[in-house]
Amino acid sequence: MSIEEKFDSAKDKIVGKAKEIEGKLTGDKVREAEGKAQGVVGKAKDAVADVKDGVKEAVKDYKEDSKKEIDK
Repeated sequence: MSIEEKFDSAKDKIVGKAKEIEGKLTGDKVREAEGKAQGVVGKAKDAVADVKDGVKEAVKDYKEDSKKEIDK
């Protein structure tokens, strides 16, 4: 996960939590829901980045294994 991806997902989670708390304190259910949704977006970005990293690693491993087979 790149620094930009980490920052972006962390920003969404933090801002989302702040909105959620603000909504709870003010009794604004819409603001609270927006905050929860933004927090979920941040978590989803983390998950997508993890999958992307896993795919990159799998492709790298496949290429290395294929090269070993060709060199035999």
